[in-house]
Parts: sequence; structure tokens; C-alpha cells
Amino acid sequence: MARVFLTVLDSVGCGGALDAADFGDQGSNTLGHIIEACAEGRANDGRLGVLRVPNLDRLGLGAAIRAASGIETPGLEVVPNGLWGCANEVSLGKDTPSGHWEMTGVPVPWDWHYFPETTPAFPAEIVAQVCALAGVSGILGDCHASGIPIIDKHAAEHIRSGWPICYTSADSVFQIAVHEEHFGLERLLDLCRALAPSLHAMKVGRVIARPFLGDEKSGYQRTANRRDFAISPPSDTLCDYAQKAGRKVYSVGKINDIFSGRGIDDAYKGKGDTSLFDRLVALTREAEDGAFVFSNFVEFDTLYGHQRDVAGYARALEWFDLRVPELLAGMRAGDLLIFTADHGNDPTWRGTDHTRERVPVVVAGGGVGEIGQCAFADIGASAAARLGVPFGRFGQSFLR
Repeated sequence: MARVFLTVLDSVGCGGALDAADFGDQGSNTLGHIIEACAEGRANDGRLGVLRVPNLDRLGLGAAIRAASGIETPGLEVVPNGLWGCANEVSLGKDTPSGHWEMTGVPVPWDWHYFPETTPAFPAEIVAQVCALAGVSGILGDCHASGIPIIDKHAAEHIRSGWPICYTSADSVFQIAVHEEHFGLERLLDLCRALAPSLHAMKVGRVIARPFLGDEKSGYQRTANRRDFAISPPSDTLCDYAQKAGRKVYSVGKINDIFSGRGIDDAYKGKGDTSLFDRLVALTREAEDGAFVFSNFVEFDTLYGHQRDVAGYARALEWFDLRVPELLAGMRAGDLLIFTADHGNDPTWRGTDHTRERVPVVVAGGGVGEIGQCAFADIGASAAARLGVPFGRFGQSFLR
């Protein structure tokens, strides 16, 4: 039986979304603008020249970007030897759950709840619940913010007072940052776990634990112990269909959190994208026939997209591409390897939030040719077709 490896490069969009203007993102293009900056010499910190991702380009990445937005792709111009295209999202969001759920067959059937860009941002009853659960008399932050700056701003006061740092973004999230040693990691996870049902009832997509370490002198750094407490998908996803068909389902990265553990047999969280890639390579050797391996590489988004670090994003793409041959070497006859993304996060764009974009779809083991423009759900339908398992009513396979 064939195996399927569905690999999400978190936030690696390619522009061209028809409804981007509805999100304030018309003209955004994560990959396109990184390629442009590299070609113009504006991304030479730790690297040099045009973006070099020859392995993904051979599968069709450059062609997918051009098809999505019509932008030129200097440095990505080879004739593809894989199956390639770009996907459009229909869910009314540009966030992690929306993208992942929809690509596995479940477009989000409701409008997410978003917190206003005011200070305070959170309802008084939610703040009171956080305080009661944490055993504190107040919170810090209570606003829209990017994670690293708000930790730097409030960490010293958090350590002194014990008050958690609570913030949100343009996504439907409630994030809580605390010092692992002064507040306690398990205490943070217990707080987020207990708070999540109230926020999920409001259709807030995720409560995210954001632990950090450090001190005022040496600086503060977020740790790898992030945990997302997400709403459970409202109906079966590809993970459930595969599991119910007797296939083993592996998650690598934050996939297990995104799906609230549903349909997952083996979850590996790791400590950074390098460890996640090592695990994925190992699974190409070890995963049994018929397995579904679903992975997410989050650092494109968290370390470079949200930080608006163009050169860092380019370095991360080039690092990932250098390791792609390790995955290809582990493929068995009949296996399918899909590279895609869940949304955009254009590091040249205004603000620090995700951007509404099409996403590339490049495939090894699916033949050679152009998919064209497809739906997010077509990705899951194609994976299900290769696995030989049922799928929901959304999506159709693009496999030849």
C-alpha cells in the first residue's frame, strides 16, 4: 500500500488570492516578494544573491508561483519534473486551523471570533476567568501584539508580579506568555487547558501557551514548549478517514494540536524545525505501508514571517530545500509527497500578521504536469485517493 507524506511549510504562500482585498492583503506575496528581494540584493544577511531552492523548483515551485500571481521568479526557472499548481482557500480566515482543516476536507463552517484592536482587547469576563484560574489579580498586555516584542516589554513586570502576559493578533487566538521557571510550564498548560473551552464556545480558534526563559540582562527567548489548544474540527478530516480505514497516522510538529489529537496515532512535537525534519526523514524509512504522515514546519511563520525578516525567511527556505533530497531518497514505489502551505505571511508586508494568499502545491510521486489552480480540499482528496481511503464531500483528486 502506498504512503502519503503531506508536508506544510507554514505561511509559505505565493500570492494571487482573489479575495485578498477583503483581508487588506491585495498584492501580498510571501514567496514572490522574497524572490524579488533576493534578486535585488536586499536579502543578503547570512546568504547571497537570488533565492536558491533548486530541489523544490524542479518539482514545480517556481512554476506554481508564476501560475498563482504572474510574478517573475528569477532563480526559479527550470522545467518542472513533478506535479505542480496552486490552491485557493474558501474558509473565511487566514490562519492555521482554517488552512489545515480545509486541506483535509473540512472548510470552516463558521466565522471565527476576533478580538478588537483596542486596549483592553479582551472581555472583562475572560480576564476574570484567567485571573481566577491562574490565582492572580490581573494580567499584562491585553492587546494585539507580536509575541517577541510584548514579552520583551512585559517580562520583568511578569516576573515581579506573577501576572501572565495575554495578547492576540489578527488571527482568532488568545495567547498567554509566561516565564517557564518563575510561573511554571505545567501551570501555564493547565491554565490554557482550563480556559480553552470558554474561548472555543466563542469560536476563538486557539488558546496558545507561549513559554519563555531568560532574564533582563541576557534577554528573553521563547522555548520549544509552545502548545496550541485548538477547537476540534466539526467533522471528520483526512486524519479520521485514514485512521478509521486502519492506516497509521503520524503527526510531525503542531499537527496534533491543530486537530486536537483526533485521528492521530503517533505525535512528535520536536524542538525546532531541524528536529522535525530529522523525524520526517526517519519516517520515510520507518513508516509502514499505507501510513499517512502529516507534518508542519512552523518556523517560517514564527521566526521570519511574523518578524518581517526577509533574509531569515530566505535562509530557512534554502535550508529546507537542501534537505529535500533526503525525503525523496526515502520514498518507496507508489508513495506520494506533497509540499504545500496553509496561508501566507509576507515578510515585506505591513504589520506582522498572516496574509491571504494562494499556496503552492508541488508533488513528488504524482507524475509530471500542471495541476493549475485547485482548491485546498483537493490536496486532501488527492492524498485520500492515493491512500485508498474515503474522503468527505469537498475536494476532488488532481492526480493523473
